[in-house]
Amino acid sequence: MKTGVELIAIERQKQIDKHGFTGEHHVNNPEWYADKQLTSAAHMIEAYDKDDGLAQNYKLIVPLNWDKDWWEKLCDKPYSERLIIAGAFIASEIDRLQFTNPNK
Repeated sequence: MKTGVELIAIERQKQIDKHGFTGEHHVNNPEWYADKQLTSAAHMIEAYDKDDGLAQNYKLIVPLNWDKDWWEKLCDKPYSERLIIAGAFIASEIDRLQFTNPNK
């Protein structure tokens, strides 16, 4: 059985390999990855619960300039998968920050 860290690392690598979502990509596409947008998306996808009427709103609040269908598919994944993706979003934000400020 893989640990949470291993599962998040696998998901983060998939984001890079499959979609090209590197730190450099995020810096070069600020319309999708403005400051804190990835961490906000991580919180929203983790908090979404289709059985909770209030949390249903998270599915409707698509991050700025993100594909609505893609976002809804993420929100519909089981909780454990959403946590893994949320962790990878956090790692992705760290990659973006490191690319922006490599000496920090």
